[in-house]
Amino acid sequence: MPHLGLKRRTARAYLASRARLGVKFGLDTMRALVEALDHPESRYPSLLVAGTNGKGSVAAYVDACLRAAGLRVGRYTSPHLVRINERIAVDGRDIDDEGLEVGVGQVRQAAGALVRAGRIPAHPTHFEVLTAAAFDHFRREAVDVAVLEVGMGGRLDATNVAEPLASAIVTVDRDHEAYLGSALDAIAREKAGVLRPGRPGVVGPVPAEAQAAVEEVAAHTGAVLVKAYDGVSVARTAGGIRVVTPAAAYDGLNPLPGRHQEDNLVVALRLLEVAREQGIAADLGRVPVGIARTRWPGRLQRIPGAPPLFLDGAHNPAAARALAEHVAELGPLVLVFGAMADKHVAEMARILFPLARRGLVLTRPPLPRAARPEEIAALAGELAEGAVLEQHPGAALARARRLAGSDTPILVAGSLYLVGEVLRRVQGVPKSN
Repeated sequence: MPHLGLKRRTARAYLASRARLGVKFGLDTMRALVEALDHPESRYPSLLVAGTNGKGSVAAYVDACLRAAGLRVGRYTSPHLVRINERIAVDGRDIDDEGLEVGVGQVRQAAGALVRAGRIPAHPTHFEVLTAAAFDHFRREAVDVAVLEVGMGGRLDATNVAEPLASAIVTVDRDHEAYLGSALDAIAREKAGVLRPGRPGVVGPVPAEAQAAVEEVAAHTGAVLVKAYDGVSVARTAGGIRVVTPAAAYDGLNPLPGRHQEDNLVVALRLLEVAREQGIAADLGRVPVGIARTRWPGRLQRIPGAPPLFLDGAHNPAAARALAEHVAELGPLVLVFGAMADKHVAEMARILFPLARRGLVLTRPPLPRAARPEEIAALAGELAEGAVLEQHPGAALARARRLAGSDTPILVAGSLYLVGEVLRRVQGVPKSN
């Protein structure tokens, strides 16, 4: 048997070779893969969560609530922050290195056979490999239900080869425009591709243009559309948040920090309710326990210390606005900012840079498609006047700490990849391939 260290390198080397392909839309390869793997995605019921922002948080809430109800739950999310293992979890525990090697190895073997047979033109992308490996892992772990987060869009995303019992569209906003376009109705139609005939789909509070597009797709598909806030009231109480829906009343809910998390919470509750209607044993009485147990790192995450760190991906204008609203109460802070080159950098700068009253440090997440600090400064114009430019996140964090002293908060934002790199350094985790 090969040494485990060698096996780990084998899985990661294969994934790294597939990452160079970038993003590929279309389900032909995934359909061939899951067929070759004997359809692992069909061995358990699944819930599929799409959205521009908030889909990871909704998946985390639903996962935690179903586990609190005693179910064995698989959760698939992306991207990861520190270790790729985070993307695939069962019962709240990340897949271990040996499990990742087994899953990726199965997919690699199946893909090789498909390529040799001429059934697919090339090996799958990084995301396709991980999605198929997650399906296979959940089958081997005999989960009761899988909660799947869409990577991008919905209609042609690799996760959409599953046949979910229920789906959700959390938010619709502009992001990934090179792939999804810039028109909200077009983006909404792509996300509405997760809806299924005769099955419920929960849609969160979205712009009117997006709502109309989702309704149009639902009518054409035959899906049962559930507007998250229809018949719902939300109130803040001394013991937490009280949510009353047409199906139940929930008291003492304590969601993740941020006003926008109330919307994510309502979408998650409605998804749990329709999942129960579809036969998932979701004990709604355990919801407060599940919500209290929910953890979702890198989203308004506070790391105590001197100075304290606040980490949030905030990779598009909508997320940046939610972040700015939350951290306004912190007072003057030092901002460490980095973003992908294809994002709305100038608009995010307009929202976030005025918060940096004690210092602004521009840096670059460790990815080829990340914007260079000089590019960010040029796009931000006078908003970046006086900014410190550091090419490497480690140097950026060190500079921010010098600017902050012991008391001024440091905010790291603009990209989950940047947040993940900072979190890795804070945790002292070695960089993996």
